Order: sequence, then structure tokens, then C-alpha cells
Amino acid sequence: MHMTLLFTVLVLIALILFLIFSITYTQKSILTNSNEYTKQLVAHVNQDIDSYISYMENISTVVMNDSDVYQYLFSKVLTATEERQLRIRIAEQFHTILSSRTDIYNIGILSDTGKYLINDGRDINVYSQKENMKWYQETMQQNGKLVLSSSHVQDIVSGQYKWVVTLSSTISGGEQSKENGLFFIDLNYYDIDELCESISLGQRGYIYIIDSDGEIVYHPQQQLIISGIKSELIEEILTAESDTLSVDYQGDRKLYTMSRSEKTGWTVVGVSYMSDLMKNEGQIKRSYWGITGILILFAIMLAFFSSRMITQPIKRLQMTMEGAQSGNLVPIEMRASESEIVSLNHSFNRMTTQINQLMKKNIEEQQEKRKSEMKALQAQIKPHFLYNTLDSIIWMIEVGENEKSVEMTAALARFFRQSIGNADEIVSIARELEYTKTYLEIQKMRYQEKMDFVIDVDKEILQEEIVKLVLQPLVENALYHGIKYKEQKGLIRLTGGYDRSTKQEGIEIRVADNGAGMSAETLAHIFEQKEKNESGIGISNIQDRLQLYYGNGYGLSYESTEGEGTTVTIRIPKGGAHA
Repeated sequence: MHMTLLFTVLVLIALILFLIFSITYTQKSILTNSNEYTKQLVAHVNQDIDSYISYMENISTVVMNDSDVYQYLFSKVLTATEERQLRIRIAEQFHTILSSRTDIYNIGILSDTGKYLINDGRDINVYSQKENMKWYQETMQQNGKLVLSSSHVQDIVSGQYKWVVTLSSTISGGEQSKENGLFFIDLNYYDIDELCESISLGQRGYIYIIDSDGEIVYHPQQQLIISGIKSELIEEILTAESDTLSVDYQGDRKLYTMSRSEKTGWTVVGVSYMSDLMKNEGQIKRSYWGITGILILFAIMLAFFSSRMITQPIKRLQMTMEGAQSGNLVPIEMRASESEIVSLNHSFNRMTTQINQLMKKNIEEQQEKRKSEMKALQAQIKPHFLYNTLDSIIWMIEVGENEKSVEMTAALARFFRQSIGNADEIVSIARELEYTKTYLEIQKMRYQEKMDFVIDVDKEILQEEIVKLVLQPLVENALYHGIKYKEQKGLIRLTGGYDRSTKQEGIEIRVADNGAGMSAETLAHIFEQKEKNESGIGISNIQDRLQLYYGNGYGLSYESTEGEGTTVTIRIPKGGAHA
């Protein structure tokens, strides 16, 4: 019964979590998909506008580069007949453009001298104060660059007051002339209106456009915006760091999706309402609740039958464990008030207690074994090294180098005191380096010009701890298997410091020599070799001790090039943590 209730509760929790997750995920998916769809639509509108403006710029370039236009505006030697012919040709060109493009309201040229030509000969509005118009001022400031204005009412043409977007540029009279002219095309504002109105963003969604100064270029409710009855997000759109923005609006949420054009400087903004995007949310929730209800009924039935199938074997196992604990394998009848799970837990705890005791004892035995191995390693320093060193001391005395003999004797004594006198399995890196340095000093006195060494280990790691007797055997390998076979003077270099290149910060110490090196085949099987070096401590032994203490992620790694030298890297964790 307990198992049935537990299963039922767990399944209910899982299904409720699934329901919450499914509804949340569905909402997010709908919102994400809607945002992506809106982004594509808004970007498409921006691309269409860019293409449209690019085409108009091409028309403008053709007109401004026409020699007839330049002569008409700035030539001072024209006869009346020549001037009239120029006007006719320019007017014909303008007429051709206007006839082929219904989206162009006006096309015209003006000059400081008072000459002008608009469309096919329309009069200029004498009451127009073009100098006060923003599009005119911006055009004159840009000096030769095409300027795209925001939407405005164009009154420069006599008897005409239409909403337009103006594309304009100054026309220079030349380097020697102080006179300038101006070219402009008035684009049909309603073509942009038609393009934006064709985009559907739900029942209430819409698109509007603002320029780089925050002025409304297009809005489906332009008159309400101008009159101040309606307002839009302008500053927030211009300063937004992303291309989406969400704000609360009368109990709903408005989602703003922006697409900025590098060409025009305009920002196309798509506005959609969360309620439109989630109009099927109620139906989706009802579907999820219905599916969840069916799953709950099925889960309860499944929990009942599953618990019976599980608890019966547990009961038999529990009785068997109790019988085995008392030395009697015959099942013992349970008391009616005893819970089979609790009883099984008690039996298991008693068994695990015994196992833990055995494991603890085994760990202690392993620790003692490691200490014994360390003592054995310390005792494995062969007499061969001692004999050779003593022979070197005797030779120095015989040839009268008493100071060097005293120095070598002191170093030898210090070496054996450091290696044998300290029974600790773990020592500081400083102590391990001191021991290794003493060994190198002795060997340098023995081999004199044959070898040299450099120790350059960061001071910040000297107080870190390391397994004892690691560096000296590796240095000895470098000497006897690398430098010994080198004709020129050899060099052993010890370097080390913190390794911060990985997520798990550690310590790296490198022993490098410029000796004989190893072949690729030897390097591939370096840890499989069982032979020992002069001290009797093999590479595989060092690797085993490091990985036994720190874990398989640490230990030795070799790099070697035959004829150039070998580098062995010791990697241990920071802080001396062990596996």
C-alpha cells in the first residue's frame, strides 16, 4: 500500500510538472515563432524600401549628371533660344520619368540664380519658404550627397500640397562658381503606406517607420500622431540594444520588432499584441488538461499493479536476508505491523556496516603498504652511486683538490640525510627540489664538463605538496639515458608553476634534457617498460604512485625527439588533493 501511494504521488508530481512545462514551452514557442515571423516580415519591408530608394537614387544620379541640367542652371553664355531648347529637353526627360513612374509626384531642379524647372514646366509656389523646410536645410548641409527626408507636406509646387518623402541633393556650379543648384524627387507617400498595409500582424498589429532623428516617416494613424491624440514609442526604439521590445499595454502586452536600415537610416517597427498571438491559448490548455487527466488515471492503475510486482519480491528478499543474518535460510514470518521496506533497510544497514568496516580495514592496510613501498624505494638507492661518488672523492684528494672533495663529501652526506631521514610520504615541492638539487650538484662535480643543470621553478608553488621521490629518479633518467650518450655538454632544466590553462587548476613541473632523446616507438611504450634506472625506481613505478595518490587524471607525460632531447611533465592537483 505504501509503495502504491508513493508511486501515485510521484507520478502525479511528474504529470503536473509536465503539464506546467508543456504549457510554458508552448507559450514560449508560439511567442518565439511569432517574433521570428514578425522579424522576417519587418526585414522584408525594409529590404523593399531599400530597393525602392536605390532605384530612385539611380534616377537621381542620371538626372544630376545630365549635361543639359548643368548648362541650364549655370551657363552664363546661353542665348534665349538655347535656354529654351535646354528647358524643352529637360522637361521631356522629366515627363518620361513621371509617365513611367506613378510613384513620383514631382521632379525638379532649382538654382541660386532663380532658374528652375519642375515636372514638365509647373510653376514654383512663390509663397513657399523652402529655406525653412527641414528637407531643404538638410540637403544644403550635406553638400552633394543624396538626402532622404522624413514624410512632410510639399508646398514648393504651385497649387499642390501633398504628403511626400523627398530625395534631394545639391548640384555644384563648379570650383570657380559660387552658385549652387538643387535637385529633388518627391516620392508618393501612399506607396509606402500600401507596402506597410499589406503586412498582417494579427487583428490589431501594424507597422510604422521612424527616421534616425525619431520623426515618424509612416504610421497607419498618421493624423492621430500629428495631432497628439496617439503616441508611439520613439526614444525606446532608438536606444533599444536588441531588435525586440516588450511593454505592458492596457492589460495586454505589445511586442515591438525593429529592423534598422543602414541605407536609409529608417527603422521599420512591427507592433503585435500578445493576446492576438495567444488567441488559442485556452484551447491548448484544455487539451493539455484532458490529456493529463487520462494519463493520471492510467498512472494510478499502473502504480497499483507495479507496486504489487515490486513489493512481493522485496518481501521475499527481506525474509531471506533476515534468515541469512541469523544463519537460518528458512524465511521468517513478518509481524503484521512491520513495514517490509523499513525492515529491508535495517537489514541492509547492518550489512553495509560490516562492509564499511572491512573497507576501512582494507584502506588502512593499503596505506601501510604504500608506506612500506616508500621505505623500500628509499632503500633501493644502489651502492653503485655511493661507490662512484666515493671514488670521485678519493681521486680529488689524490690530485690535491681538497676543497672540492670536502664539498662533494658534504653534498653526499646531505643527499643521504634528505632521502633516508624523512619518512613522510608527502613532502613540499621545496624539499623535493632541495633533494634533487643536491643529487644534481654531486653529479655535476662527478661529470664536471659533461653536464650542467638549471632549476627555475615559480616560488608560488614551493609550499605545495607532492609525493616523495618523484623528481630525483626523473632527473637521473635524464642523466643516464639522455645526456650520458651526448658528445657535447648536456643540460638538465627543471621548471614548474601553476597550470591555469584548464578548468581544473593544477601544478606542472617539467624535467627537460637536450640529450639523445627517444624514438617514437620507445616513447609510445614508455610506461610499459619494467627496467629500472640507477636508483632502482622505474618510470612505471612513479606513474603508479602518482595516479594512486592523485587519480588517473594526473601523473607523467612524455615528449621526446630522437637526437634532440626529452621532456617529462609531472601534473598534480593544486592543494595536494588526492583521489
